[in-house]
Amino acid sequence: MLWGEAMEKGYNAPIWMTFKQAHELGGYVKKGEKGSLVVYANTITKTEHNEETDEDEEHKIPFMKGYTVFNVEQIDNLPAHYYATAQAPTLDPMQRIDHAEQFFRNTGAIIQHGGNQAFYTIDKDYVKMPPFEFFKDAESYYSTLSHECTHWTRHPTRLDRSLGRKKWGDEGYAMEELVAELGSAFLCADLGLTPEVREDHAAYIANWLTVLKGDKRAIFSAAAHAQRAAEFLHKLQPEPQPTPDPEPESKPAAPAPKEETRGQLELAF
Repeated sequence: MLWGEAMEKGYNAPIWMTFKQAHELGGYVKKGEKGSLVVYANTITKTEHNEETDEDEEHKIPFMKGYTVFNVEQIDNLPAHYYATAQAPTLDPMQRIDHAEQFFRNTGAIIQHGGNQAFYTIDKDYVKMPPFEFFKDAESYYSTLSHECTHWTRHPTRLDRSLGRKKWGDEGYAMEELVAELGSAFLCADLGLTPEVREDHAAYIANWLTVLKGDKRAIFSAAAHAQRAAEFLHKLQPEPQPTPDPEPESKPAAPAPKEETRGQLELAF
């Protein structure tokens, strides 16, 4: 919702806050600015005693609550770092790399653009990417897309890869992130891309170390899964058209015999 609102009103910043949040940070909404409605949906758990079973039972009760929020570009006097992300995009769309674009298009993955986070959601089965123009360079965009498309292969209808993952942040989650990062490295090598180290690598390293310390062969297992994911994505590419055999070269025609001149005939006698 907020992504569409930002696109419609021309905001570059992906940061929104309520009037109260802005006030707590020392900011104030500009005069005449109108907020945007967001809806927060969640559940609360209520415990009730069941007289028939004489046991306590938990019931989840869904609820929704609306909030009015403002983009940071509608707010003055916030700390400077809130405006740092409001800079206009600098990457030219013409810098897209055609063969990489075609590769990911051929996979058939649903890739949506918007917001400031890259992720894959297995429930809705799509990849979400920030707009191309907001990346540092084209290689960073395709590296991130390779990472998320490696996650895309874990869906039950594809490679059905769970790795024991039960919740966000557990060892199964860390293992899947390691697979995705290795898969990204394999795909970038295949596509001839040399991206720089991503900023979020530091956040993953602690989880990766936990997995690697617990299982010395984990890196080999992750690499095998990553290789299968890369191969799966490659198999979704169309077969290259065979190169037609070159036509045989025609032999030059034999030169026609020269016509003898009158003088030559006379000499023959």
